[in-house]
Amino acid sequence: MGNPMAGHLVKKGFDVTVYDIRPEMVKAFVAQHGGRGAASLVDAAHGMDVVITMLPDDKVVRMAVLGDGSENCVVAGLAKGTVVMDMSTCNPSATRSLAEALAPRGIGVVDAPVMGGVVFAKDATLDIMVGGEPALVERVKPVLQAIGRNIISCGGTGTAHAMKALANYINACALITAIEAMTIGKRFGLDAKLMAEALIPMCAGRNHPIEKKVIPHILTRKFGTGMAMGFIAKDVKIAVETARSIGAFAPLGERVSELWSAAVEKLGFDLDQTEIARYWEEANDVRL
Repeated sequence: MGNPMAGHLVKKGFDVTVYDIRPEMVKAFVAQHGGRGAASLVDAAHGMDVVITMLPDDKVVRMAVLGDGSENCVVAGLAKGTVVMDMSTCNPSATRSLAEALAPRGIGVVDAPVMGGVVFAKDATLDIMVGGEPALVERVKPVLQAIGRNIISCGGTGTAHAMKALANYINACALITAIEAMTIGKRFGLDAKLMAEALIPMCAGRNHPIEKKVIPHILTRKFGTGMAMGFIAKDVKIAVETARSIGAFAPLGERVSELWSAAVEKLGFDLDQTEIARYWEEANDVRL
């Protein structure tokens, strides 16, 4: 991920120095894109306005930035007033902890994780979430604009990392939900290609729950889709009963059916389906 992203920064005219624990990767980058290779983390950070980290997790980020007591760390080469921008997917609480650790040194922290993977990193069309103090976010925007197509300001430090984790959570749930439904359908006798093509108009676009239900009905508190919560619970139960009748594996369906039934019992059969949001709002003591 970091290779094509840094490559675009070189291409856009930024003064780029790169570092990787594998020296051969640094040499390959410079040979392909230009820029300067660093021999150490301190060397990579020295004289920079912004240091970008693209690493496996927050523990590796913290080690790279703060070190383990040695002088070979990013902070050893940074001057007061510089910014550490973590574009990895990290725990938001750890990001806030890192910001607290760097604040006494006068070093700011911005979290800016990305969506799109290597494919979109290569063509500079990443979607980038960004969190941090407004002044710091404004400072790094030119860098973000050089590598992404869409910049989503999420709020204070750590909010972008939280947003990225939640987005990945939604996508992960959607993927295995679709797989579970399609394997049930396949076992029942439906064609896999037919199901995949049919589910696009049935579940995506104008029928996607965020576009069709969350934004127009839950966030506005209109709760007016015209479908009763009890009927959705009934439909989910039908899907689960179908799976049971053919001996299909459906752990997600079983749990989803339990949750819808519990919400109906607590809130009422005739409430609009979107009012199921109240079930989670009350449990979490928030209002969307």
